[in-house]
Amino acid sequence: SPQVQPFLPQWLAQPKLVQKRIKDNLVPIRDVPGIHPRLLKKLQMNGIESFFPVQAEVIPAILQSASNGYLMGQGGYRPKDICVSAPTGSGKTLSFVIPIVQVLLDRVVCQVRALVVLPTKELAQQVSKVFNIYTDGTGLKVVLITGQKSFAKEQEMLVQKKVTGYCSLADIIVATPGRLTDHISQTPGFSLTQLRFLIIDEADRMIDDMHQNCLNQIVKAAFQVENDSGSNMLFQRTKPGPVTAASSCYPQIPLQKLLFSATLTQDPEKLQQLDLFQPRLFTSVYSEKNTLGDGTAIEQDTNKKYTLPEGLSQCYVPCDLNSKPLLLLHFMLTMKFTRVLCFTNSREASHRLFLLIQAFGGVTVAEFSSRLPPNERQRTMKEFEQGKIQLLISTDATARGIDVKEVNYVINYDAPQFIRTYIHRVGRTARAGKVGVAFSLVLRIQERRFLRMLKDAGIQDIKKHPVKGNALKPLVQQYEEALCKLEKTVK
Repeated sequence: SPQVQPFLPQWLAQPKLVQKRIKDNLVPIRDVPGIHPRLLKKLQMNGIESFFPVQAEVIPAILQSASNGYLMGQGGYRPKDICVSAPTGSGKTLSFVIPIVQVLLDRVVCQVRALVVLPTKELAQQVSKVFNIYTDGTGLKVVLITGQKSFAKEQEMLVQKKVTGYCSLADIIVATPGRLTDHISQTPGFSLTQLRFLIIDEADRMIDDMHQNCLNQIVKAAFQVENDSGSNMLFQRTKPGPVTAASSCYPQIPLQKLLFSATLTQDPEKLQQLDLFQPRLFTSVYSEKNTLGDGTAIEQDTNKKYTLPEGLSQCYVPCDLNSKPLLLLHFMLTMKFTRVLCFTNSREASHRLFLLIQAFGGVTVAEFSSRLPPNERQRTMKEFEQGKIQLLISTDATARGIDVKEVNYVINYDAPQFIRTYIHRVGRTARAGKVGVAFSLVLRIQERRFLRMLKDAGIQDIKKHPVKGNALKPLVQQYEEALCKLEKTVK
């Protein structure tokens, strides 16, 4: 039977288009309306003179939706939820950090008013770092909850018990799902009833089954009736519904959801689970030919689902299993590639490959994997960015969303099985308007499926880059010696 096209809700069918060419569309920070002078100063101190297109569109939209302070929406209306779909490296983090810090600047009592949920510890650390830069000196408190500290220690960072009851020590929480749900269920005095912003970053991953429950728990906690003291009854949230005389006589704190992703799902059913309120979609994922002059999209071209960074060149190398390690060595030693981020499909594969390249010698190599403690991962990342490590071997789990500076090449040592994985991997290079190259090593039996997958996603400009066997010959003897060495150490 022909596939039924799910009916796209209007907000998905007609999004607000955001320029995808970053370099040509920078907006001076002073030209974006409504940003607090204090934050403009901070931006400049951090060397930011211009916003990327996504930031220039989304920052005013969030500020506008909170133009009456964080209590009420405009004229008593709930602010609309916001979804942002933009490629890796296009500046999504700053587009929520700036408006949230600004909206909370004049808060009096410390309460959890913004919660950012991210799929990995590294991402959470990265985002909390950015929040810390912009809240510095404001009195706003940012707390990072990723399970890196003991549960008790995190509890002490979140709430304080006083004679009068519990009080919050956080205005903004940046968290990973598992640890957050533990605090919701087990930390006395931890309250989300004053939550104003729920930011779901890397949203497509958070919508997956395992985290769906986490999102439900957050929303449930946000609408919980507080029972400790009558004073909070004033701010009792009503479950979203029509505004009635009764519901509008109390100042309400609306809960607004902000979703960010490089690959926002177009699946209406999945989005339905998020229970979004009159959402607005900002996207730089569109095909050039289907836009009206005023930037609205017409008849979305379905074969162009994802945008890749402008400065990215893509190649694939047909190969067989045995020649893969040799190809990698060929790129590193013969072609002298530098600052290479190399992806495998499993922890074991990445560890084994790391040991093999190390045994071969001549390449400064490191692995970046969940086997390593976070402090080591940070050290490795720093050394890579400084150019002390030329080859970093990683799994997707560790690398998703991570902003690795100065990656010249991404090598897919194992061809990715899903288009999203491909997009995220190759998006680690050519960030923020720079250039970069992505090479995929594709087994001959995978070749058809791999090309099909890219074609279905509207990615046409990938070039075949065959490497002749002769080019690999000089490496073979030393490679076999390295293999023997490895066998011995493994035993």
